[in-house]
Formats: sequence, structure tokens, C-alpha cells
Amino acid sequence: MVQHVLVAPDKFKGTLTAAEVAARVSAGLGVPTVELPIADGGDGTVDAAVAGGFGRVAVEVTGPTGERVLASYARQPTGTAVVELSEASGLRRLPGGREPLTATSYGTGELIADAVRRGAKRVVLGLGGSACTDGGAGMAQALGARLLDEAGDDLPPGGAALRNLARIDMSGFLDISGVEFVVASDVDNPLLGPHGAAAVYGPQKGATPEDVETLEAALSRLAAVATFTHGLMGAVEHDDVVRAMGVAGAPGAGAAGGVGFAALAFLHAEIQPGIDYLLDLLGFGERVAGARLVITGEGSLDEQSLRGKAPIGVAQAAARAGVPVVAVCGRRTLSDAELKAAGIEAAYALTDLEPDPAACMAQAGPLLERLAARLAAERHLEGAE
Repeated sequence: MVQHVLVAPDKFKGTLTAAEVAARVSAGLGVPTVELPIADGGDGTVDAAVAGGFGRVAVEVTGPTGERVLASYARQPTGTAVVELSEASGLRRLPGGREPLTATSYGTGELIADAVRRGAKRVVLGLGGSACTDGGAGMAQALGARLLDEAGDDLPPGGAALRNLARIDMSGFLDISGVEFVVASDVDNPLLGPHGAAAVYGPQKGATPEDVETLEAALSRLAAVATFTHGLMGAVEHDDVVRAMGVAGAPGAGAAGGVGFAALAFLHAEIQPGIDYLLDLLGFGERVAGARLVITGEGSLDEQSLRGKAPIGVAQAAARAGVPVVAVCGRRTLSDAELKAAGIEAAYALTDLEPDPAACMAQAGPLLERLAARLAAERHLEGAE
């Protein structure tokens, strides 16, 4: 009996999708393979779900600065939908640069609403690559919440506007009874404070130190109003000090500029480790059964990879199944010892074949096939076992 090789990579960001990586590796190996493109909840999550058998649903929604964009989510007939925040509200959707104070998560809420109206009974929300720091306010507004100022007027889009929040009206909120929400994220930041959404992720979205102060105050206001007008344990203010509690202080509330907070507060979502949950959703356990080797990977194997990224999750899942793991990547900065400690026996980098990074990106597909052929030879994968 010929045992298969399970090829389960994440994307090579900026060059190849996870499905393209899997196809190129399989072509280069020349042995029986099973391809399972994966993601950890960030960019490429919908593509991975579609490659795993989900259908794709395209919807025109609101982009992070108000422009209309065509975004998609993945859906199973059994009632599970996978919504990727970056599809509608990601940095890649910003046409003219970053807008840290005004970018909105509204389009993500529109995707969720479409999935629920089409009968989804479980919505998996992948958070990553967000353009906004609005505490998920836009998402909540798209689902029917009204965020009002003292005059009773609706707040404009963006995180900064939340400084003027006086009341949250949920009377027109979408009926989500009977719908389970799961946030697939490995981010454990709270909403507020030095490890919160504004302080940690705001600068990555173009926020200046002054912007970060503005956004922190705005998110604090959101949490406080949610406490007093929506019955949530969000934050308590004493002597101008905001003390994160309850939902606002929960690990993951700060994910995607605070969209994690809105998911917990308004959707009553459960936060699950992104890669672990998605591996289960995509059927990794069934596909790894009987494999002689698992090949995973991503564009750069580095220190960030060790913090719950997809290849490490794959390695851990494969170890539980008793199957060895190797990785392919564009480049790597991890040592052999670090890789082995993470459960990866060896890593093969495109830079081993082509030291010029620009050439690696331009020729990523053919180089990956060559790298896979080298891997097959070194691992003696030819023929049956």
C-alpha cells in the first residue's frame, strides 16, 4: 500500500495562496499526496475553507473607508459559515493608505448578516489583517445596533467617533437566536490598556502616538457605555481611570482592533485558538490518518511562527497522530533546534535555492517545485512503503 504525504501549508504572503503552495509542493514531490491548504484565521481563511470543500458566497459590502467592495465568505450546506474579517475590513482593502481613526468594520457585519439570513447556524469569524480600531462598532452597526451620541444621532464610522458615544440601542439588532459564533484567533490581548487594541495594534495601522491616545479613550468609552446601557461587564471608571473587567478584559477582546470585544459582547461568541479550530473544521484528523509525512509551511518561518501560527499548529496536530512533519518556506530565521522543539524535523527554504529575495518572490512557484523535489529525494519518498 502506498502511503500518502499530507501537504498542509499556509499561504506564502504576497506570492502564493495556500492552495497554490500545496499544488506546487505536490507537483514537485512526485508521490501520492493529499492537499489541505490551511489558515489560522487571518488572510486566506476563506480560501482555505473553499479549498477544503466549502462553497464561496460573494457579497458587495462596505470597505474600511466606506467604498463598496466585493468580498466573500465560505459556507457549508450543513449550516457553517466562515467569515474572514480581512475580506471586508482588512488593510488590503484600503485604496489610499491607512485610516486609523475612521476605518470601520461595518463590512464584516454585512458578511455576518448575509450568512445568518441565508440560514447559517454557526459562524466562524477569522480575525486578522484588520484595518480598523473601532472596537467592532461598525460590525455591530451593520447588524442593527445603533450607537448614539448625546443628541440621539448615530455616530459616524471609525474608532475615534466612539469618544462621543452616549447610548447603545439594540432594539433593531439582527435576530441571532439559535446561531453559534466562534472567533478563530490566537490573539490574547484585552481591549484596553498597554496590551490592548489601540496600544499594540494601532501603530501597525498607521496610528500616531496621539492617535493611540484618542483610540484608547474611544474604546474605553465604548466599554463603559456597554457596561451601563447594555448590561455588560465592560469597564468601570473611577477617578478617570478605566479598569478593564469582564468582556473588555477578556483575552482576545483586543483582536482586530477590538472586533473581538464586539463579538464577545454582542454576538456572545466563544474564542477558540485559530489554527486548532480551523484544522478540526477542515478535517485535518481524517486526512492525516495513514500519512507517512506531513509537509506544512508559510512564507517566513521566524519568531512569529512560534506564537501559534499555522505551521506550529499543524506540527502539534501531526504529533498527536504520530506523523513526522517537515516545512517549506520562503525564508527561515529559526534554528534547527527551535524547529525541532516546535515539532518540525526540518525546513526547506526557497532562499536555499535562490538567495535573492526578489527573485524568490518572482519565481516562487517553480522554485517551490524544485524544493519539493529536493525534499522528496532527501526524505526517500519515492515509491511505496
